[in-house]
Amino acid sequence: MNPKRIRGVALCLFRHGDRILVDEAEDTVRRDRYCRPIGGGIEYGERSEAAIVREVREELRAEIEHLELAAVIENLFTCEGEEGHEIVFIYDAEFIDKSLYSRDILHGYEHGNDSHFPVQWRSLAEMEAAGLRLVPEQLKELLQRPILDP
Repeated sequence: MNPKRIRGVALCLFRHGDRILVDEAEDTVRRDRYCRPIGGGIEYGERSEAAIVREVREELRAEIEHLELAAVIENLFTCEGEEGHEIVFIYDAEFIDKSLYSRDILHGYEHGNDSHFPVQWRSLAEMEAAGLRLVPEQLKELLQRPILDP
């Protein structure tokens, strides 16, 4: 994260009932646990929709369909003691492999540092009960829109 640059990010709100697919992380400086949907940085010359397709392939080894831009938000935040500024393209999409919706936990893979992480279906209520917050903060409003449930 470079605090002097605006970063382009694409995230995907995979929805299943009142749950979305998120991974969990912690800001060790603030001791703050949070959840974020699957996605990541947009590479130079890459469109945001191509970035989310690539990120889902890299992180979950999965293919998606019905990709639709839900919102674009500006996210100003502090994480690990550093200020960040992102323009976030939020997408709705569905997995082609519908069996992914029946799994409580999926296994994510971070290509850059060869690490694995759990990805879970969680509702806002489940996140709050676990002491987690959803980031970017503006996502809560998007979750109240009508959805298609596979």
